[in-house]
Amino acid sequence: MMDEIFVTKPYLPPLEDFTPYLQEIWDSGILSNCGPFHTEFERQLADYLGVPHISLFNNGTIALVTALQAMGNDGEVITTPFSFVATSHAIMWNRQTPVFVDIEPDSMNLDPDQVEAAITPNTRAIVPVHCYGNVARVADFEDIARRHGLKLIYDAAHAFGVEDAQGSVLNHGDLSTLSLHATKVFNTFEGGAIICKTAEMKDMIDKLKNFGHEGETSVVATGINGKMSEINAAFGLLQLKHIDGIIDRRAEISARYRAAIDAIHGLDYLAPALGGQRPNHAYFPVLVRPDYHMSRDELYHWMKSNGVHPRRYFYPLITEFDMYKGLPSADPANLPIATSMADQVLCLPIYPDLTEADLSRIIDLLQPK
Repeated sequence: MMDEIFVTKPYLPPLEDFTPYLQEIWDSGILSNCGPFHTEFERQLADYLGVPHISLFNNGTIALVTALQAMGNDGEVITTPFSFVATSHAIMWNRQTPVFVDIEPDSMNLDPDQVEAAITPNTRAIVPVHCYGNVARVADFEDIARRHGLKLIYDAAHAFGVEDAQGSVLNHGDLSTLSLHATKVFNTFEGGAIICKTAEMKDMIDKLKNFGHEGETSVVATGINGKMSEINAAFGLLQLKHIDGIIDRRAEISARYRAAIDAIHGLDYLAPALGGQRPNHAYFPVLVRPDYHMSRDELYHWMKSNGVHPRRYFYPLITEFDMYKGLPSADPANLPIATSMADQVLCLPIYPDLTEADLSRIIDLLQPK
């Protein structure tokens, strides 16, 4: 019986390499509250990513909730329906109203023209997603936010290590948030982060993730417990030693997929990053067109029946869920491209441990029979 192949698998370094970190934690007795591994991981991570300030969190959702809180929590926030539901949940947790607009078919990112058309006097912020690690149209969003006096917060959950011509994409906007979940390119088991531009903003964010504490006896905001543990931070420090090799292997797998799909009628993939970008190959989405020999869902079930488990990221759209479908902006008629892409997209397995035999097996299942 062949092994099951899932859409992703977390990279785990040799266990013996992690043991010395655990021994230090046991010896110190410091498990949380921004201990020495946490402090060192923030420093090394900021240096690796090329960002001025980073605040570590226990997960990416709490990081996004906190980023929105730090920017103000009223009014409407324009965002994408084509994402994991945590993007819009974070807006709702801040008692803001998500306003969904359509995406671009070539990148699956928010369409800036649609964003500008949706701005009202109640709009307070824009939350684009760098979908699949594809860089959003950052210059356009910066211009829109500046002209309309809006906050710009990027959900960069997919964009660890991604660079454009200006360097790290995490430096765009007022804030960017990362997910360091086990399914991501770079993982700390569970984890997240907020990237900001000033020491003053980092200080505010650090208070918000620690219950709003300012010193031992003073609480200055209704914060949350969003701190990353020492064990997660130590694991992150170890992962940094491997991340370049992880991204290189993902690039090899992406190239293999592209070469194979070029010869398969009815399947498309998103164009690789243009010049001046460093992609991270976080996902490999294919688009199952009407002229493929079976539907997207038929292909999905065919692969699963043969032990390969792709995922329909992102299907259904966020706007299809009960807590969102009643919003005026959730009308499918307003989201034709997102609706079409959600019905065509299928993300193939991609992770560093994927073997050449695994790749051949996956590609063979895509071929017309």
